[in-house]
Amino acid sequence: MALLEATIRLIPGVLGSDESTGEESFEHGLLEYPHYTRPAEWEGRSVPDVLLSGHHARIETWRREQALHITRERRPDMLAERTDASCAAQPH
Repeated sequence: MALLEATIRLIPGVLGSDESTGEESFEHGLLEYPHYTRPAEWEGRSVPDVLLSGHHARIETWRREQALHITRERRPDMLAERTDASCAAQPH
């Protein structure tokens, strides 16, 4: 199933947009940032305010910071392999 899914996604138009795969895990050498959906609050957990702000630059910054944090926590080896020293050198 995983092989089929990975292969089918390569067929143009299957995902609806070529941009759909641009922000997936490992696409930029980092794990993915957290994803949220409706409702804005669920089981006592709220969507971060920045994601509700509509400010695209701040949202992008938040996503990158979250991706770095998650990668640092779960796969520090991925950061060690990067040539981008700003990613590997950032503290927690």
